[in-house]
Amino acid sequence: MADVIPITSAATGSSSRAILRGALGFGLVSLIAFSVWAFGGGWFRGRGGEPAMYAAITAVFVVLTGVLMHPLVHGPKKLIRFYQAFVPAFLVYAAVWSGFWFWLKYGAGEWLGAGVGSIAFVAYTAWRFGSWRAFWLVTVLFFVMHTAGYFAGGWSMAKLMALARQDPVPFLDKPKLMMLAKMSWGLFYGLGFGAGLGYVYHAVQRKSPATPDEVRPM
Repeated sequence: MADVIPITSAATGSSSRAILRGALGFGLVSLIAFSVWAFGGGWFRGRGGEPAMYAAITAVFVVLTGVLMHPLVHGPKKLIRFYQAFVPAFLVYAAVWSGFWFWLKYGAGEWLGAGVGSIAFVAYTAWRFGSWRAFWLVTVLFFVMHTAGYFAGGWSMAKLMALARQDPVPFLDKPKLMMLAKMSWGLFYGLGFGAGLGYVYHAVQRKSPATPDEVRPM
């Protein structure tokens, strides 16, 4: 276990700024990731199906999030230290969420996936930064922002898909409206998860006894 020493006051920053950066950055990443589903979902039929598609979407999240979100980490070598903390946390979160989804599907699967996945994500991040203060408060706030974005996206997609089933379609055409529906879920999910992500990184660095460059080694 790595030694931890106090962080500098420069690492405190603004929670609202971190939340905004997280929402906008991860919102863009999520749009790109959900485009795999919106534009290439049919390609995965016979090529691994839903599990393969979710794996591809996860890969997009893992790679691009670091590019856009590493400024959330304070101090030098932001990019590598962001990946060291984020990638394992997100993979565990994705595995937990997907596991509950494939097991229980809509409703219980979504809520349990969001809840347990949020705990896993925040717990790993807190461990890497050596900060467990207010752990449950941080987890609850992350869960609320993440889940609000997820279900807002689901509502938006359902409304747009309902429009796509009308005859005649009120605007665009049916295939384009269906793609827009899927992308809208990605946008709202990204805004919610990203806002929670920004808050978590602000909280663990502001309250941790570890310096920003003392993230625990792999």
